[in-house]
Amino acid sequence: MERICDCDCDCPIYHNQPRAWLSRAAAWTAGGEKRGMTPIPADERTDKRFASIFFVWFTMSTNLLPIITGMVGTLVFGIGLRDCSLLILFFSLMCALPAGYFSTFGSRTGLRQMLHARYTFGYYLISIIVVLNLCTIAGFGVIDCVLGGSTLAAASAGKLDATAGIVVIALVSMVVCFGGIRVIHAYERYSWVFALLAITIATGVGGKHLASQAETAPAEAATLVGFGGVVAGFLIPWAAMAADFSVYCDASASTLRIFAYTYAGLFFPTVPLMVLGAAIGGATPNMPEWAAGYAEHSVGGVLQAMLLPAGGFGRFVAVLLSLTVIGNLTTAMYSISLSFQLVLPVLVKIPRVVFVMVYTAVAIPVAIEAAKSFFAALENFIYLIAYWSAAFVAVVSAEHFVFRRGDCAAYDVAHWDQPSKLPTGLAAIGAMGLSFGLAVPCMSQVWYTGPLAKETGDIGFEVALVLAAILYLPLRWIELKYRPF
Repeated sequence: MERICDCDCDCPIYHNQPRAWLSRAAAWTAGGEKRGMTPIPADERTDKRFASIFFVWFTMSTNLLPIITGMVGTLVFGIGLRDCSLLILFFSLMCALPAGYFSTFGSRTGLRQMLHARYTFGYYLISIIVVLNLCTIAGFGVIDCVLGGSTLAAASAGKLDATAGIVVIALVSMVVCFGGIRVIHAYERYSWVFALLAITIATGVGGKHLASQAETAPAEAATLVGFGGVVAGFLIPWAAMAADFSVYCDASASTLRIFAYTYAGLFFPTVPLMVLGAAIGGATPNMPEWAAGYAEHSVGGVLQAMLLPAGGFGRFVAVLLSLTVIGNLTTAMYSISLSFQLVLPVLVKIPRVVFVMVYTAVAIPVAIEAAKSFFAALENFIYLIAYWSAAFVAVVSAEHFVFRRGDCAAYDVAHWDQPSKLPTGLAAIGAMGLSFGLAVPCMSQVWYTGPLAKETGDIGFEVALVLAAILYLPLRWIELKYRPF
């Protein structure tokens, strides 16, 4: 028998010799992080470079993803630039709060985000949330692949098609992710410089045309609320992976410090880049070169058209722009590889690098297909994830602030893998499910528009956020009568 463990701890897990390939797969990552979803003990939470949390979130947000989200507001919803910018600012101020606070759970408990959620959803029912979270993060990863691949194809002047570009972006991100959280922190600490430089140059070269905004009719309230849901759907889901990037931080860091670094790293790049995207989207119909680039290479074609006046240097900058999504895609892959280990308890024994490779193999063909109708796929996807993620944030927040009194010491980390000492999860799942009874009539999608949404616009995520928290309180009190955990 040979001892093989999916983490760096001393837990006595033994398997038969033929399964030694799992250990070799973990070791193949050149000394990278081998610990999986298991809690990080206090003696390993020693990283005092707290600013690295800021750089992780700043790099995750300094790329093409918020730009394209802003473009949806003007190019798809037809909202004017001023109204679009105000919506972005208002919804971002609120919707970055959950990720900022949830990030503090990592350093204070050593629990990654989905493992922390077991203390609300239970040992078994957390699998439902994990699957939803996997779909969300995987979807954002697919969008990253499409954005990077199409921009790389546009910059190559026909030498590389979008399919090859998608493959390049996915494989490079996979290699970075193999190294684990420390390699990711090191990459994110510096790569934002090149991303910000490329975005600044592109804005400087094409910026004089951004004032040529297409004429738009005053937007109706339903349209404004609908785009607000898109912004919320972009920001709120980060809360479901926020603690993953702070679990190695020294517990001496104050809650306010971890929160501030996360919130600032998410908010400050997202808002200006979304506004920039809104300006680009509003100017595209009035710029023939940009419109032609969009028709040929979607978003990447627009960015390449903006850089055409810079000649060969502009193409080089476009290549840098395509690579900016790697910082976002790498962190997505990392959280995916960890979340997979909670779908079924037995999967915690499989090294996370295996799931990284599986996701990459699946994401590439999905991204190639999604590139054919990018904006429609993006809009529908962001809408849908806003609903469940809002309910998730509401339920976890109610558990933490009401039933745990906001005290992380109330989470007994030793119970993380003991089903009988965790909540059943019925209250949490019940509150989320019942909240959708009213959220669904408030939904407005291409394939369905609820009766209430016809009057109010899409307010599904707002309803889910408020109602799930309200419903959770009585359900959880009932649950505690039968199981005091």
